[in-house]
Order: sequence, then structure tokens, then C-alpha cells
Amino acid sequence: MKLVYEVNNEPVQTGDVVHVRNEPFTVWMITEPHKPSSTGRVTLRGFDDQGYIREFFPNVIGAKWINRTDQGSYSERVDADGKTYIVYE
Repeated sequence: MKLVYEVNNEPVQTGDVVHVRNEPFTVWMITEPHKPSSTGRVTLRGFDDQGYIREFFPNVIGAKWINRTDQGSYSERVDADGKTYIVYE
């Protein structure tokens, strides 16, 4: 399982600079999902004088997990309105 940026499928790595609400952060730690329904977390460190630390869901920084083996088989479907959703089998 690997956390990648959605725009280019490049791996998210500690030390990367990302932006949340136009504020820069450094990727401090990546926590993998602990169960199939979990998204995991990304811990970010701020650039202010105190270097505060905050935890976010991966999608907040435009990231997603790929090659997950803990969720079983699934397929992506598109409904009549064009919305994509995942069906677990």
C-alpha cells in the first residue's frame, strides 16, 4: 500500500511541502489505515515559529492510497448522474 498524490501518482514522502487552505506545511508522518474502512492520516508540521503539528485525512492534501490489499476486491462504477463510486465484492 502506498500513499500518492492524486494529480500525478507520485508518492507522498516525509519532508514534502504541501498546502492546506493556502498555508504551507511539511509532511511530518504518514499513518497507514488500521482497518479496511479507515483512510489513515497525514501528520503535517506548520512553518510558523512554533512549528505546530496537525493531523489530516489524506484527501485534504490531494492524496490517496493505492495497492490496498486490506479491502478485498472492489470495482469502480459510475451512476446515471456521472458520479463515481466503489463497490466492494
